[in-house]
Amino acid sequence: MVLCFIALIVFAILGIFSVGYRRLAAEAFDCVFRKITLRKCESGLDMRLKSQITGSILKRSPRAGVFVFRNFELLSWIFTILLVASTIYVAYGGYNYYVYGNCNGPNNPGFCIFDPSGANSKVSSVEAGTCSIVPEKQAVLGLNGFNAGLFPAMNDGAKNKLIFVGCFTCQYTREVYPTIRNLASRSDVEFTFAHLHLGNGDDFLTPLTNCIYENYPDKFLSTLDLLFNSPVINLSSINSTLSIISSLNINQTSLVQCINSNSSALLASQQLEEIKKTNIYGTPLVFVNGEPIEGPKPARVYERLLGGPNLTYYLIGAAVLVILIALILNYFKHDKKD
Repeated sequence: MVLCFIALIVFAILGIFSVGYRRLAAEAFDCVFRKITLRKCESGLDMRLKSQITGSILKRSPRAGVFVFRNFELLSWIFTILLVASTIYVAYGGYNYYVYGNCNGPNNPGFCIFDPSGANSKVSSVEAGTCSIVPEKQAVLGLNGFNAGLFPAMNDGAKNKLIFVGCFTCQYTREVYPTIRNLASRSDVEFTFAHLHLGNGDDFLTPLTNCIYENYPDKFLSTLDLLFNSPVINLSSINSTLSIISSLNINQTSLVQCINSNSSALLASQQLEEIKKTNIYGTPLVFVNGEPIEGPKPARVYERLLGGPNLTYYLIGAAVLVILIALILNYFKHDKKD
């Protein structure tokens, strides 16, 4: 049965491209089914494959051919176990990639075959102020003791809580912003923004956004849109940044006074201390209903935590898979009759 099982998988794949292999796949399926039901394989496929494989090896190395022939059943089991284990591992990696945006589980920046460049796990290091795939320092991320009330928040009181910790001048924060912004527009999401500057000359942006939120709350999200979509070089000074948001018709004189006030400096300092409580090691860092997600992940990762229709997707996928299997088996059945 072991050999027929391997043959079933191999011939089923090759059968996509060849009618001949589809017939062999049907034969392998029939053999596996009979073995499972404790009946003898009538087609003799297992013996034919054993003879062909060992015969091919004998031509190159008689000693190896004899060894394979005598231990064929054991070798078949070994390859079957490896095949099943690798299939399970790939399936597990695929599940993690869909749910977490990487193959290895929550916030694990290890290599992922579905994301070989590591794009979904790249962050701007808090310590070095540089971008890296694997952060120099990792810690247990969380909101223990974190006071979200110190930060700008929209749609206060919504059932879902989304806290976005990022930097206006960081590449990976800017990459994920459109996804986060789309989620922030949902009526069931309370969106909190925490700006963390990484020593790139953007210190003034924290009091700037705080002041706009305090005095022009209806223009706060528009401000974020303009700053995240403007070239980083234009965020290098207060004057150039003010020109970016000039279209919002904000009194810039009073805004500058607010930015330079002692109260704004104190609030920015308090916010920085709160952000440190999360054990942040890189941006972007997003908390969705308390669960931390680092790196620019696909939208589905955040939507799942916001109660997205993931179960529906799974059911649809399972239904499609069942239909495909039924069609393939039906195809094999007709080929076998022919």
